[in-house]
Amino acid sequence: MSANPPAPTRVGGQGAGLLYAVAAYGLWGFLPGFFLLLDPASPWEIVAFRILMSLGFCAILLTVTRGWRTLAGLARQPRVLFTMALAGAFIYVNWQVFVLATLSGHVVEGSLGYFINPVITVALGVIVLRERLRPLQWAAVGISLVAILVIAVGYGAFPWIALALAFSFGFYGFIKKRVGAQVDAVSGLTLETVWLAPVAVVQLIITQATLGLTFGSSGPVHLLLMIATGVITATPLLLFASAARRLPLVALGLTQYLAPVLQFLTGVFLLHEPMPVGRWIGFCLVWAALVLLTVDMIRAARAGRRASLPTA
Repeated sequence: MSANPPAPTRVGGQGAGLLYAVAAYGLWGFLPGFFLLLDPASPWEIVAFRILMSLGFCAILLTVTRGWRTLAGLARQPRVLFTMALAGAFIYVNWQVFVLATLSGHVVEGSLGYFINPVITVALGVIVLRERLRPLQWAAVGISLVAILVIAVGYGAFPWIALALAFSFGFYGFIKKRVGAQVDAVSGLTLETVWLAPVAVVQLIITQATLGLTFGSSGPVHLLLMIATGVITATPLLLFASAARRLPLVALGLTQYLAPVLQFLTGVFLLHEPMPVGRWIGFCLVWAALVLLTVDMIRAARAGRRASLPTA
C-alpha cells in the first residue's frame, strides 16, 4: 500500500491546477471589460503602456524570485534570444489587434479568434511539423473553414480580426511550446517585452504627436488602471504556467474555452454587438468543430493511457 501515492495529494495538486487554469482564462476572458475602462486612451497608447508596464512588473518579479541570473543565462544564448524576439512580434500583433477590436466594438469577432485558435494550432501541426491528422481533426478543420466562409458572407465582411488573433496567438503558442522546457514564464515574457520596449516608446512618441496621450491627465483612477496593465498581462501567464505543471493536457485544453466564452457573452449581452443569422450559424459551426476536437482529444488521451499500461 505504501508504494502508491496517497489520493489526497494527487487530487489536491490537480485541484489547485484547475483553480490556476480557471483564474488564468477567467482573467483573459474579462480583458475586454478592463480595456474599455481605459477610455479615453487610444489602442496604441494602451498597448505601448501594456508592454512597458509588463516589463516593469517582470523586473519586480525577477528581483523577488532572484531570477536575474537565469535571465542573464538565457540572454547569452542567441537562439533563445531571437526566438523570444519572434514570439514578441506575434504577441505584439495579438495584443494590438485585440485592443483595437475591443475599443472599436468587435469583441464578439475577437472571441471568434480564440474559439478557432485550437483549430489553427492543429493546422500548424500539419503545415509546420508535418503531423498527420486524425479523422475528427480533419472534420474540425473543414467545419471551421466553412464557418469562416459563412460568417464572411453572412456578415458582409471578412473576419480579419478573428483570423489575425487566431494565427498570431497560434504561432505564439507554438513558439512558446518549443522553448517551454528551457524558458520559464517570467524570463520569457521579460525577453519578449525587452524586444518590444523600443517599439512601445516609438509608438508613444507617434501617439503623442498625432492623438495625444491620456496617461496622467485623465484622473488618478485612470492612471492606476494604466499602470495595472502590466499586472493584468503577466498574472494570467504565471497562473497558466502553474496550471500547466499540475493538470493533464486534456483538462488544461478544456479550460481554454472559458476565455472566449466570457468574451462572447460580454460582446453579445453587455455591449449588445449585432449578431445576424449568418454570424450565429458561423459560431455554431465553430462550436461544433470544437466539440469534435474535444472528443478527439479525450479519445487520444485514453488511448495513450491504455497503451502505457503494463502488459500481463
